Amino acid sequence: MSDTEDQTPRTDDRGEDTSPDRDGDGDRDRPTVRVGLISDPGLPTDCLGPLADELADDLRTHITGDLDWEIEHHSQPLVLDTTGNVPIVRLADRILPSRGWDLVVFLTDLPRRLGTTPVVADLSIGHSTALVSMPAIGGIGIGKRLRDTLIYLVGELGRARTASGGAEWMRHRAGGRFTPVRWTDNPAEEIEAALALTGWRGRARLLSGMVRDNRPWRLVPELSTALAAGFAVAAFGIFYSSIWTLADSLSPVRHLVINILAVVAMVGWLIYYNNLWQPRQELREKAWLYNAATVLTLSIGVLAAYVTLFAITLVGAFVVIEPNYLGSTLGHSANLSSYLILAWLSTSMGTVAGAVGSSLESEQAVHRATYSKRERERRESEQQQEQERQEQEQRGEQEQQEEQQDRGDRQIREERDREEREQQEQQQREEQEQEEQDRGDREIREEREQQKESERQAEQERGDREGGGR
Repeated sequence: MSDTEDQTPRTDDRGEDTSPDRDGDGDRDRPTVRVGLISDPGLPTDCLGPLADELADDLRTHITGDLDWEIEHHSQPLVLDTTGNVPIVRLADRILPSRGWDLVVFLTDLPRRLGTTPVVADLSIGHSTALVSMPAIGGIGIGKRLRDTLIYLVGELGRARTASGGAEWMRHRAGGRFTPVRWTDNPAEEIEAALALTGWRGRARLLSGMVRDNRPWRLVPELSTALAAGFAVAAFGIFYSSIWTLADSLSPVRHLVINILAVVAMVGWLIYYNNLWQPRQELREKAWLYNAATVLTLSIGVLAAYVTLFAITLVGAFVVIEPNYLGSTLGHSANLSSYLILAWLSTSMGTVAGAVGSSLESEQAVHRATYSKRERERRESEQQQEQERQEQEQRGEQEQQEEQQDRGDRQIREERDREEREQQEQQQREEQEQEEQDRGDREIREEREQQKESERQAEQERGDREGGGR
């Protein structure tokens, strides 16, 4: 039976009608939903680019075919607020009207967590926006998982515009086959909910996504000085026969132990010398997560450098050392395993030397090789906040010292003023006493003079009386 004769509507696996329009004008009558996708440069843009062109067809297939979906993708750095988060509500309120979009989904490589719970996405249906955190997508199979997550979020945001009720049936795909997800309340203002990963598998997926976002393979070309030092010491193992005999005498287990110790030494030195260890200032598990991501990133990067150095050393050994000469030195015929164990020991020696050579790299170069742009920004922001906190504490201590000094100066001045007042009062009392004493002396002298004057007058009167009697 032909398609024009078959009157049975076609349905997909959810029972929805997917048969083509009988009316040629149906496409022109359907409403259009314009969806904007804005991603951070780097991993979000690299992963989203191939998906954006096919997302419209995926939305028609999995959400509803009654709408025309238009997808626009832009790559630009997403600004962070003072708390280090992407203010998606404020951004959406500004971007949606200016670009004529109905919905907007942001993608960032910044890890998102609520307490200890990894967050795949934040959702604000009232503001028609969502934020996807790429590290929570995981480290492998991220293309398909990101596609399923975008379809699910756009379906949730577009519930009011679709008759299908969104894409709730796809929520398990957003988490993946082995990592369940659930909606949880988000305490952030105007963010209705967060799509969170559950259990230890969710934390493991976030950790793998953080390591993937750091791109540990970039460590090889970035640490050129360390690799140069490693090549030099590895070449030493090729040219000196004592290294040949030592390598030949060691068992494979001992070679493996030396290999592990060399990698651990370089990873530990890079962390210590370049201040890559995250202090436990806030949440203990948060510090553990970032430190684990740092160790894994450096371990993978150093192992990649080890393999590169091993391959070059092995080629160099084949070119420089003639098999018969190597066999005569070792005391037995040389074969492929002889070259392999020689290159193995030389590479381990070169790796240890590379750890020392990494000291010549700038701290910024090591951070650039170890972390993604967002992770560097986060660490720089935390360092700046820590510096500001220390400066504030120093200012507080200085102000407290100045206040104590001022208080001491005031006490000294008050003590001096009190002593001066006491001295003045004492001086006034002494002056008053002296004045009273002088006044008493004057009164005594006056009394004596009056008494003498009275006696003189009395004698004079007595003499006058005696003269008159004669």
